[in-house]
Formats: sequence, C-alpha cells, structure tokens
Amino acid sequence: MAELTYRQALALAMAEEMRRDPRVILMGEDIGASGGPLKTTEGLFDEFGAERVRDTPISENAFVGAAMGLALTGWRPVVEIMFSDFLGVCYDQIANSIAKQRFMAGGRMDVPLVIRAIGGGGLRFGAQHSQTGETWFLSVPGLKIVTASNPLEAYGMLKAAIRDPDPVLFIEHKALLGTKADVPVGTDNLRPLHGTDLLRTGDQVTIVATLAMVPRALEAAAALAAEGIGADVFDLRALRPMDTTDIAESVRRTGRLLTVEEVSRLGGWGAEVCAQVTEAAFDYLDAPPARLALPEYPLPYSPGLEDAAIPSVERIANAARRLLD
Repeated sequence: MAELTYRQALALAMAEEMRRDPRVILMGEDIGASGGPLKTTEGLFDEFGAERVRDTPISENAFVGAAMGLALTGWRPVVEIMFSDFLGVCYDQIANSIAKQRFMAGGRMDVPLVIRAIGGGGLRFGAQHSQTGETWFLSVPGLKIVTASNPLEAYGMLKAAIRDPDPVLFIEHKALLGTKADVPVGTDNLRPLHGTDLLRTGDQVTIVATLAMVPRALEAAAALAAEGIGADVFDLRALRPMDTTDIAESVRRTGRLLTVEEVSRLGGWGAEVCAQVTEAAFDYLDAPPARLALPEYPLPYSPGLEDAAIPSVERIANAARRLLD
C-alpha cells in the first residue's frame, strides 16, 4: 500500500506501464519536461525521455489522429487532453475513426489507445475549461468510457486501460487531483473497466454519482445518516459499458433512486441510469427517480455563480430528503 494523491496515482500508473511495456508512449501538450499543465506526468520525461514522452503541437485533432495510427501499427499510445472541453476539437477522430476502426476492419485490428481528459468545474476556469465531457460520447459504440473518482480508481483503471486492446476514454477531474488515499500498488493491481462500486450502504435511498460528485454524495449520505436516513452510495465508474445491475438490486431494497452528475440534465448519463433501473425494478420504486445535474447554461466564471450551479452536499441531501416525502 502507498498513500498517493490522485495526480501521483496517475503518474505512477503510467510509469509502471511504460516500464512494463516499451510500446507504451505518452503524447500531449506540455507533458514533457514541465511535467504536464496539471502535473499529472511529472517525472516521466526525466525517466523515459523525449522519444516516449512526446510534447505535441496545440492541435488535438492532429495528435489524436496520429495516436490512432500508432495504435494500429503496434504502439500503445496514451494521449492527454489538457482540458476535457478540447475533446470537442478531436471529436471526429474519436467518434468516426477510433471508435469504428475495429468494426470496419472486420475485427482484425485492435486500437489499444487511451485518451486521458482532465475536466470538471469548481476551480474557476470558466465555461470553456470546466466541462467533464464524458456524456458527449455516450452514444458512440466502440468506445469504453471510465471516470476516476479517487486515487485507487485513477491508478487501477488507468493501468487496465493501457493494457486494453480497445480505445478507452479516461475522464479525470481537476478538483480531485490533490485528494489522497491508500492505494495497493504493483504490476497487476488493476481495476476493472466495467461495473459499479458500492461505497456506503443504507436502506432508504440509492444515490449514484461520478467523479467529484462521489465524495459529495458520500458527505451527503453521512449528513442523512445523522437524521436516521440510510443511503446506498454508488460510484458508477464506467459509462461504457454501463452495468446498472447492482444499482437496480439496491433500488429493490430502498425503493428510491437519485443520480448526481456534473453535466447538464438533458442528455446526461443520469437519464440512462434512471431508464435502465426503471425497466429492471419498476415495481419496487416508491417515488419517481430523481436527477440532480447542472443547470441548462454554461458554467459561470463567477465563484458564487459556479458554486450555485454545481450540485453541493446540501443540495444532494435535500434531493434525497424530497424522495422520502
């Protein structure tokens, strides 16, 4: 076990996989000698050099496309998108090329490519640098999409993603980079790229969250417990493939479902979770499923307005209480 911050967990996962497999290379803007704009690649340039830790031009469309070519010719590239918002710049490469290549080749080609994207609000980066971006790709078959809510998941899922034969969109959160946890480190300490994680148990409401909303949901559950309200809290972890089996089983006990996400309500992953759980456990619901999400406008730069837009611990707890009314 090692106590790691979220950013240290990411860097260690990449370092270990690069030592293990010489085909693993890193690509991105300012990830070299500077250690990355958010210090998630610190120390890697010193160890592996410019051949394997490659600073790229400021052109996501170009270097994501180049990474696909490398993946098809035997390499295992890990691409960093400095801010998840810039996934929009290379959306065509991801949705129309990377995700479709295996199918268009009749299953004869692997695309072992990881795209790390660092997103999220709460740090006053403004509307164009605060999106998480994962739901933009929910309707794209051929991708795996995972979200890391803590150092354990950041370390274990990134290692698994690098070894996976298919393209993985790996979503991180800026507000979590300094958080710490004990992490079982080592060559084969991987986390699965599917399924959910039940972090807290209760019997009156089921709360599902991702990324920075997970620790807030846990805080809300603790506040509810002080009032005698028990909550199951799930980290969804993987959006593609999405497995809601355990969440539906939880709802069969609690009778209530609340999803908490840092994306807009319309088209968010919460709607899909609610739909799947309703299909699987409709007769057990004691209240309509509830979704807590961002308002229908871009995240403001103003600290007060940004804080009001992002689901808070208090708002999560209040949404759960309303389900019990």
